[in-house]
Amino acid sequence: MLLAFDDELELATALAQALGQPLVRIERHRFPDGETRLRLPPQLPPQVTLLRGLQQPDAKLTPLLLAAAGARELGAQRVTLVSPYLAYMRQDMAFTPGEVVSQRHLGRLLAGVFDAVVTVDPHLHRVSTLDEVVPGRRGLALSAAPLLGRFIAGEVRDAVLIGPDEESQPWVRNAAQAHGLAHAICRKQRHGDREVEVALPDVDVQGRAVVLLDDVASTGRTLVSAARGALARGAASVDVAVTHALFVGDAVAQVRAAGVRHIWSTDCVRHASNAVSVVPLLAAALREA
Repeated sequence: MLLAFDDELELATALAQALGQPLVRIERHRFPDGETRLRLPPQLPPQVTLLRGLQQPDAKLTPLLLAAAGARELGAQRVTLVSPYLAYMRQDMAFTPGEVVSQRHLGRLLAGVFDAVVTVDPHLHRVSTLDEVVPGRRGLALSAAPLLGRFIAGEVRDAVLIGPDEESQPWVRNAAQAHGLAHAICRKQRHGDREVEVALPDVDVQGRAVVLLDDVASTGRTLVSAARGALARGAASVDVAVTHALFVGDAVAQVRAAGVRHIWSTDCVRHASNAVSVVPLLAAALREA
């Protein structure tokens, strides 16, 4: 059985159909004081999959943990979390004394309530696998890069894939190699949450179509800087493709203003730019898990 919250029913419905499993919506009521009451089916099968993307995680984590605990009380013996976007993965070390390493602690928290965690393109850089993030449990990190690469190859002829920073290199390389596309990586220097400086790689983009490819777009400032740089070097066009379209605040408007033509994303996070579905990717992984 697949359990999902009401704000993710579109993705949940497609995933349930691909798996051939029944979908049940988790009923919830929000009290005036901010607490949430949840209601699940009174009897659950031994194996349950719970779908919950963790964009805006602080509002979602408590109901998620309650739903998982409730599922076990109601008969579930194995509970798998499918979180297309897994939050708090960036903070994987203490960069200054006293900083809480959120990746480590969230991973342990999830490991305490789920038997397995499945996600797409998590922000892992100093750990090699998701198994390390959820100790003692099965962690499966899928990649949407080949899906995005295939989509780009069908939309933009002879595209040059450019990663806006060093951290995007695995996604760009995988997407490019899967479909024979040229690729390169920028260098980024971050001065603050919204202050980013990007140096383009030494690659000729004169008269060519450039697609900026990354795992996540949040404020969009990195994409803005990279797009302006590519256009200044004579790129014929600049498009953007990302796995996770967070695009907080005025991010989309800023990216458009920088000269970006198209914005494409997967449906890991529901957004107007969704163009590539990860449902087949998730379904295949869950069948084999």
